[in-house]
Amino acid sequence: MFHLKLEFPLNTTLNYNPFVMQINALIKSFPLGCVFFLSLGLLQAYGQSQKLEGKKLLIYTKNGKGYVHDNIETSVTTLQKICAELGVVTTVSEDPNIFLSSEMSHFDAVFFSNTNNEAFDTEEQRSAFQSFCSSGKGFGGLHSAIGSERKWPWFWKLIGGSFLRHPPFQTFTIKVNRKEHPSTKHLPPSFNSEDECYFIKNSNPSFKILLEADLSTVSENKTDKSPFRPKRAPLSWYNTFEGGKQWYTAMGHSIELYTLPWFQKHLKGGIVSILSD
Repeated sequence: MFHLKLEFPLNTTLNYNPFVMQINALIKSFPLGCVFFLSLGLLQAYGQSQKLEGKKLLIYTKNGKGYVHDNIETSVTTLQKICAELGVVTTVSEDPNIFLSSEMSHFDAVFFSNTNNEAFDTEEQRSAFQSFCSSGKGFGGLHSAIGSERKWPWFWKLIGGSFLRHPPFQTFTIKVNRKEHPSTKHLPPSFNSEDECYFIKNSNPSFKILLEADLSTVSENKTDKSPFRPKRAPLSWYNTFEGGKQWYTAMGHSIELYTLPWFQKHLKGGIVSILSD
């Protein structure tokens, strides 16, 4: 059986790159065909990280009065880990005054990580945030972020809608609508996951659905009498609004979900999509 041997000059910095080290390890273990495709995947990942190297992301976590998720710390840690792998510099804040600071000019995108209810204290802060997003910068939202700013129509358009309600936490089937996106290309056509199935209102009709719930697998609380159920339940989508790129996922209620590789890749793809040129 033939094996592929790749050698790099001793004086090249590639010798010290972790991606090349992974390729060399693959060469020793797999035959020619496998090495080619696996090496190609690693090189693509390397190219992706090179493109995002030095980008800056603000991870924002403010919650107004009301329910505050216990997953915030875990979600932030996971996002930071993903960004470190991509070479993206992160700043974490729950202070809405950051949007009034000169520091905002250095960020390439902002990511609302389980924010909820009022994400700002003043109209001045809202205006500054709107100006940032309308200047071509990226925006990402995670889980309860869609429950933020429930009285602000512009924010509904930015994130894609507004939170309505969710049935009980349960295992249900999720359908993948678009496989070509970085946040879904690793997923099968459908899969089961345990989470909250969010229902939204005031949806922006221009967003492109990535994931949606198979509602035939979503059960209601038996004590609820004839609760409203939408015809469709999008769970993740992307869009371009006022010159910037947006991505959102409703997944991510439980702390345990953040340890799963498929979900980490889902988040990584979302970050890549809002930071890519």
